[in-house]
Amino acid sequence: MDVIVIETPQLGDRSYLVHDGAVALVIDPQRDTDRVDAVARETGVVITHVAETHLHNDYVTGGYELARAHGAQYLVNVADPVKFDREPVTDGQVIQVGNLSVTVVATPGHTHTHVSYIVSDGTTEAVFSGGSLLFGSVGRTDLVAATDTVGLTHDQYASVRRLVHEAEHDAALFPTHGFGSFCSSGPATGAGSSTIGEQLTANHALTDADEEHFVADLIANLTAYPSYYAHMAPANTQGPGPANLQVPESLDAAELARRLADGEWVVDLRNRVAFSSNHLQGAVSFEYGNGSNFTTYLGWVLPWNEQLTLVGAHADVEDAIRDLSRIGIDSPDAAIGTEPHALAPDAPVASYPRVGWTELLRDRAAGDVLLDTRRTDEFGDSHLLGAMNVPLHELLSRMDDIPAGTIWVHCGSGYRAGVAASLLQRAGRDVVHVDASFGDAEAAGLPMAEQTV
Repeated sequence: MDVIVIETPQLGDRSYLVHDGAVALVIDPQRDTDRVDAVARETGVVITHVAETHLHNDYVTGGYELARAHGAQYLVNVADPVKFDREPVTDGQVIQVGNLSVTVVATPGHTHTHVSYIVSDGTTEAVFSGGSLLFGSVGRTDLVAATDTVGLTHDQYASVRRLVHEAEHDAALFPTHGFGSFCSSGPATGAGSSTIGEQLTANHALTDADEEHFVADLIANLTAYPSYYAHMAPANTQGPGPANLQVPESLDAAELARRLADGEWVVDLRNRVAFSSNHLQGAVSFEYGNGSNFTTYLGWVLPWNEQLTLVGAHADVEDAIRDLSRIGIDSPDAAIGTEPHALAPDAPVASYPRVGWTELLRDRAAGDVLLDTRRTDEFGDSHLLGAMNVPLHELLSRMDDIPAGTIWVHCGSGYRAGVAASLLQRAGRDVVHVDASFGDAEAAGLPMAEQTV
């Protein structure tokens, strides 16, 4: 048995191709299935089975399309209310994939119908746990409905215990979530690998002997998750079609200028330094690359299902189209280029100041607004004295809450503040982008608010 990991760091997830040298099972594939096809070709194996651990909440699956394209059996829980033909699987069922035996284990918690798969070649085992048992923690339990969260958290506690009981201690563990996905909860370690035995001693869901304490603690530490999650499971229930990854023909200058003038969503992919100094008026900044959470924040912040126009270098536009397809944002338009004036000579350009903590401390006037765009849990842990908290994902709906005056906007690293600054300027506000790490603020002399219990 060989397991090939297919990383999607943009969403903090992993997919897997597990094979015996001849035939392969693919588990939890992302929508851009060409990556899986390439791995199968390079490995010289035939994909005969595709399996889902659950109806995903953080991405649109490629499972349906991948199984269709390869004539493979599509393994989906019999209890999932899907609208397509699949090979229904049930708890305890064993499926043969070449020389590999695949055992289905019901592991409700992340969702009601979640399953895990224990794969064995007769000598070694591998556990594919989806959003059940993660490295150091478990998948979050509040994505189905608020009324179900307590029950699902109890289910999660029981499920991971059952899973480790069913598997060998030396079995390698391969979760789908836990690498930055908001589907994780608790202290997921972000480790590269682990085993069932290691989790028995390191995972709080397995070391906490008090179930009620575990349930209360996990729920208390659940944080906000992207709004686009609401659209993922319904799309996956329908059986998503293939992703269109083609870069469209670049818009001409007149059309781009019209879209800006009409207030359409024009997304500038350049780095936030370049954007702050010179950009098309009305465009918004979602810096692509450099480890940014581009996909997550764009899908979380901008209105769902409105036409997007991506502006940037061809390579960035191409990669952004792929990334957005994974969350069901299809067929954005594009204007290829990195020089605002050349892209739309007749459209006005704009800029705003970009500063660090020293400039904030020195130049901020008494009546200016200090805006913290981190999540409420981050703000609650520590924040600057006098700061107002409007999380980035709430900014569009809470513009009227922000007092008049110059707005000095910051976040944890500068990325979210860059997005927020562009949205604020687009709304006609006077803004200064504080592009600095929050961890350096106190050392720079910024007073911190006293923590209250």
